[in-house]
Amino acid sequence: MDEENVDDLKLNEEVGRVSVDAILHAAKLVKPGASLLDVAVASEKYLADIGYSPAFPINLSINQRAAHYTPTFEDMTLFGENDVVKVDFGAEKNGILGDGALTVDLSGNHSEMIDAAENALEAAISKVKVGVEVREIGREIERVVSSAGFSPIRNLGGHGIGVNELHEGVFIPNYDNGDTTRLEEGQTVAIEPFVTDGKGMVRDEAVCEIYTFVGHAGVRSPVARNVLAEIEKSYGQNPFAARWLARIAGSKFGLYASMSELVRVGAIEPNPVLIESGNGIVTQAEAELVVEKDGCRILTMVKR
Repeated sequence: MDEENVDDLKLNEEVGRVSVDAILHAAKLVKPGASLLDVAVASEKYLADIGYSPAFPINLSINQRAAHYTPTFEDMTLFGENDVVKVDFGAEKNGILGDGALTVDLSGNHSEMIDAAENALEAAISKVKVGVEVREIGREIERVVSSAGFSPIRNLGGHGIGVNELHEGVFIPNYDNGDTTRLEEGQTVAIEPFVTDGKGMVRDEAVCEIYTFVGHAGVRSPVARNVLAEIEKSYGQNPFAARWLARIAGSKFGLYASMSELVRVGAIEPNPVLIESGNGIVTQAEAELVVEKDGCRILTMVKR
């Protein structure tokens, strides 16, 4: 391995360690009666205080919501004593992105479903090496989840990760989808089993707080122009939360009017909340890793 690759791997490992610390820090804050917004702000500040940025807005997706829920500006939602919370988060440094997740069960009633996600993740990781087909990883996830009496979510899965690119290239399914794409040496990927007692599919909810910059477009509103300039300067291709732009927009109305206009003209892309189609509870486990010849190097692995 040449010196440049060694340095890249060291930075990947550093960002991975920080990401795990940040996820565990956030998970400890998830308690009945705690504010989602307070947890999000504190978790993202935790990274800033130690010299990192969020790779993406922290996801605090509760119960039937599988992914992509981050608090709104002035969000008043509190965690409930029966909530099942997916904490999905990661750090960023010099374009290197961390990604990992765990599930916090405030009810204490869904440990078997959490175990299914975590066991499926471990089984999937055991299959990773150069040349393995992604369908084989999906088959292993489905085997473990089904044997536990639950269903994998079939239209969610893992993904490749590039420099300043959270979802790049390869898709890693949570079931055998027939994809014969093979993993390559040096690829950074995230594997993330989603498990449910519902239908095993998600749909878009009419809620969106996470967006991605697409490019320049004609914008009529001066406020929206200022918001777009800030997005391009501060976030580039990385996902961002609408609430991060409240200061630039100046008001709640200005913020959400700007988001609507920027989506309408194609300057930003919405990443709506994903909710289980059968109203089932969802659990999640996720690890980021680098593919190696005979296995993998784990960058983020978060356990309860």
